Amino acid sequence: MKAYLTNYRQSPRKVRIVADLVKGKRVPEALTALRVLVKRAGSPLEKLIRSGVANAKNNSGVLADNLIIKELRVDKGVTLKRSMPRARGSAFPIKKRSSNVMLVLEEKLKKLKSKNVK
Repeated sequence: MKAYLTNYRQSPRKVRIVADLVKGKRVPEALTALRVLVKRAGSPLEKLIRSGVANAKNNSGVLADNLIIKELRVDKGVTLKRSMPRARGSAFPIKKRSSNVMLVLEEKLKKLKSKNVK
C-alpha cells in the first residue's frame, strides 16, 4: 500500500525531520504524534498517511490498526530558481526547494501465542 506527495513546497531537509519521527510506528501512534507536532510539515504528512490508509482499506480491506509505516522516504523535487537584486545591479540566486514524499504501509498482524504440544 503506497501513497505519494509530489512537489510539496518545503525543503526536504525540513520534511525529513518530521518523517524520521514517525517512521516505523503504527499508524494510530503516528497520526497522534503528527497531530500535536508544531512543525509545518506535520499536517501534509498526516494527510498523506490518511490517504495511504484509505488506499489500503479500499484496495486490500485492511484495518488501520493493523498497519505500520514501513517506509517514509523524502526526496528532492523540482527547484524553483529566483533571484534577489543586490548592490550595483547584480543578482543573488534564491533556490526554492520542494520535496517528493513516498509512503509505504505494511500490514502487521498480531502474533498469536501457540502452545507446544508434544
